[in-house]
Amino acid sequence: MGKGIPLSDQDRIPWLCSLHDILLRDTASGQRVVLACSALKKMYRDILVRGKDSAPPKRGESKEKKRAEVQLLVVHLSGSFEVISGRLLQRKGHFMPPELLQSQFDTLEPPTAPENFIQISVDKKLSEIITTVMETLKMKRDSFPVGGLEQKQA
Repeated sequence: MGKGIPLSDQDRIPWLCSLHDILLRDTASGQRVVLACSALKKMYRDILVRGKDSAPPKRGESKEKKRAEVQLLVVHLSGSFEVISGRLLQRKGHFMPPELLQSQFDTLEPPTAPENFIQISVDKKLSEIITTVMETLKMKRDSFPVGGLEQKQA
């Protein structure tokens, strides 16, 4: 991205699988984790939840079954191209050049049911966004098992 070339699914999948493994490890040890990343497609969010099970297998590779999933609340920050572009142009030294923003919007698959998500407008004040996220987490805390994992039967 730093060179002005959008990432492909093949570029993103190993990175997303690594993030899943980190989430799984940290939540298994009882930590509460916040991960900020642009999981633009449903497939990317599925990989964050299920790891390699959700990634398309490479040629000649069979899918392995994982025994645990990460319980994930997606916070979808939504905004117009114009607002986000204006903010991106104000950033100094950011790795993503503003020229790639359109490719991000083109790739975006906003979360939908049955994904576990909330949508918040970036037009809100930062304090309002934080309050909404924190209130949602408090409400959903009881639905997240201890350790943040859901055990799956093999």
